[in-house]
Amino acid sequence: MQLLRIYDCLCDATRLRLLNLLAQQPLCVCHFEAALKLPQARISRHLTYLRRHGLVTAAQQGPWRVYSLAEPAPAALRINLACLQDARTTEPHLARDLERLAQLATKVDCACATPEVPRRRILRFTRH
Repeated sequence: MQLLRIYDCLCDATRLRLLNLLAQQPLCVCHFEAALKLPQARISRHLTYLRRHGLVTAAQQGPWRVYSLAEPAPAALRINLACLQDARTTEPHLARDLERLAQLATKVDCACATPEVPRRRILRFTRH
């Protein structure tokens, strides 16, 4: 059942945060690290889980992988992502992640530039 697979993916806070960012644009792991302030290993583990369940895809760009939402996205995923976007007003983590991603738009360059993810200068956020 595809719906159960989708809800299995949505029942984790880290995966919700990843999907929230991917709803904006394709990203590589370094962008997730800076926006979510989480270690690369944890992000990669959750992205692998989402890929295995068919919610995201990865495209190789040189040594980097750029992740994006699966196309075409299942209807249940599209509906839940719309709800997730509505939750940004009530869930501070989701809004904060998007603010950090917007800051990265001018400050990060991991050399993983693609047409969707433009070249940027490096900025690492400190973990608190």
